[in-house]
Amino acid sequence: MKSSNLQRNTLIGLVFSVLLTIVKFAAGILGSSSALVADAIESLADVFGSILVWQALRVAHQPADNRHPYGYGKAESLSALAVGVILLGAAGVIVVKAFREIVVPHLPPATWTIWVLVLIIVTKELLFRLVVHGANVHDSDAARADAWHHRADALTSLAALVGVAVAIWGPHFTGLDSLVLADEVAAILASGAIVVTGLGLIRPAVRELLDAVSEEMIEVVTHVAAEVDGVRLVEKVWVRKSGSGFFVDMHLHVDPELTIKDAHALSGKVKATLRSQMPRILGVLIHIEPSEEAEVLI
Repeated sequence: MKSSNLQRNTLIGLVFSVLLTIVKFAAGILGSSSALVADAIESLADVFGSILVWQALRVAHQPADNRHPYGYGKAESLSALAVGVILLGAAGVIVVKAFREIVVPHLPPATWTIWVLVLIIVTKELLFRLVVHGANVHDSDAARADAWHHRADALTSLAALVGVAVAIWGPHFTGLDSLVLADEVAAILASGAIVVTGLGLIRPAVRELLDAVSEEMIEVVTHVAAEVDGVRLVEKVWVRKSGSGFFVDMHLHVDPELTIKDAHALSGKVKATLRSQMPRILGVLIHIEPSEEAEVLI
């Protein structure tokens, strides 16, 4: 159910992104708006990003097998990383094109392009809210990356709207013909927002791919395990994220007089307790150690 919901949201976003990209390119060319064309380039990156996320979600939710005993969750991180890189590339293309337009004299954009941008902004913001809700419910980095891709698109469209409005009406009301360049300036500023969004997606994806520990989860896991009757000490707890789930490694100190059978049963009890209280834990590896507490008391 989780996978189908996330893939459905991604597919909805993909369809709208394709349609809006076509609209932006057409409006930007026919309406002589550099900001709209730049926005279309960003939307094209959005389309490729949604395709990546859609495929990653399909792969990530395949069950673990002999070749991949830890599952395919990191496919989500790979797609989030790829989407972030695509955003940075799109920002670079937008800046280069905008600077080229600045040095070439041109007329202001057509007035009707403003209404096209308003429609695009509203649509993209609605898509962001739809996709990010599902991403937060299921804690999916890939879906979250896809959602913020829509938000980045809405931001570039908003910047384009301001730039187009200034380029159209600025020279008329102020007499400053140079304000026609506001169209290109808006495109450059929008690229800055895209870079910030891209980096925000890349950082957590890289952390997950490098198996960085989750400090928050370590604290919770340690507390829950320590409450299990028979556990004397919990140490060396490592928690790493894979997709929307977590894998836990820990050392438990127990009564040194316990038999191997009883120690094994205790570790099973700890695993069951952790997974029942935190369903997102996909696996727990426990190393049993004899507690020195009894020796200290003697």
